[in-house]
Amino acid sequence: MQWTLVIPLKPLARAKSRLADTAGDGLRPGLALAFAQDTVAAALACPAVRDVAVVTDDALAGRELAALGARIVTDEPGGGLNAALRHAAAVVRVSRPESAVAALNADLPALRPAELARVLDAAVEFPRAFLPDAATIGTTLLTAREGRELRPAFGPDSRTRHCISGARELTLDAVDSVRQDVDTGEDLRAALALGVGPRTAAAAAGLLIPGQ
Repeated sequence: MQWTLVIPLKPLARAKSRLADTAGDGLRPGLALAFAQDTVAAALACPAVRDVAVVTDDALAGRELAALGARIVTDEPGGGLNAALRHAAAVVRVSRPESAVAALNADLPALRPAELARVLDAAVEFPRAFLPDAATIGTTLLTAREGRELRPAFGPDSRTRHCISGARELTLDAVDSVRQDVDTGEDLRAALALGVGPRTAAAAAGLLIPGQ
């Protein structure tokens, strides 16, 4: 089975506010874009992924991610993360009603295509499934097989909320790159230790990262 990934990205000027202690206002938009570029590039290189749709209203991000091969979906609802994901999944399924869809975070700069393939292959076994983040509180990936609604519940404590929604939690070893999202300086240090993509490596050069 091949999947269509839906990746949400808020306007870069408002992205990654929790990195304030690590990167100033002038640097955070560039970091957020670099995270998204490395995430999209790795996702498109994954053999289990047919295509990637990025839902964003940021013009610069849209141009840069489209150049990598992503389809850009405008955030027409303007109702927050979960509304954006529901909208993008619906747009994707207009042309392919039976498409298997997965929502993936845009801040996975260490993402490895082979690890993503392992997670998506495991998700095939369930109507809906999710992968918890490295902190085991949030979610980095939510999947819905053909004929199933995505029903995203991202936000605070999304691991619990996705469990309550009936999605199956995926418990896999050696998929750290799919779980390591970046919200804080400590998260960025962990991602750098795993090995980030080239755009994030360049954007993070010279930053004072906790623990580095």
